[in-house]
Amino acid sequence: MPVIPMFPLGSVLFPAMPLALRVFEERYLKMMGALLDAEEPIFGVVLIERGSEVGGGDQRFDVGTTARVLQIEAPEGPLQVVAKGDRRFRVTSWLDEDPYPRAEVEFLDEFPEDEVDDSLLESTEKTVRDTLEYLLELDLSIPWPTDIELAEDPVAKAWQLAGISPLGTLDHQDLLESKDVGTLLRDVEDTVTGALEVFKMTRNSDS
Repeated sequence: MPVIPMFPLGSVLFPAMPLALRVFEERYLKMMGALLDAEEPIFGVVLIERGSEVGGGDQRFDVGTTARVLQIEAPEGPLQVVAKGDRRFRVTSWLDEDPYPRAEVEFLDEFPEDEVDDSLLESTEKTVRDTLEYLLELDLSIPWPTDIELAEDPVAKAWQLAGISPLGTLDHQDLLESKDVGTLLRDVEDTVTGALEVFKMTRNSDS
């Protein structure tokens, strides 16, 4: 099984989603140095289940996404890394973390493009964008612009809709672990709709 460097984070990375990191821990600086010389500059991102991003000793979910490094800059201060989510994987075994975290992984099957329901994709996009617009009108912080441009590829767009959804990290992790693209889209739509209904009820009760 392939072994890849790992970068546990407090957020979920989806395929086709951008990732920007400020790297300052010594172990991850060593990792990025190794990736500069790697034929394929990828590392794995998994959500931290318990613990913090800094210092190690955390517990992690086993389903994550590889990040393909696009750019590394070294200005004064932390290293600036730009990457993009690529393929999902499941960790089969964590290895020695000296000099940086690594794991054996198995890659999960990618979703076929011909299994995407165009009408479901369209309705899910409307739900997500409408929800972002509603939150913006309330002057609340939203994770992404309401008019953000998404991929033309339907599978990539499905993952991006999950990524821009204004949900918590555990909901995002559940979406990342979807078994097929239909389930992913339905769950994005249902979870965003449900979260918005709860938010409206809570807001009305507080007013």
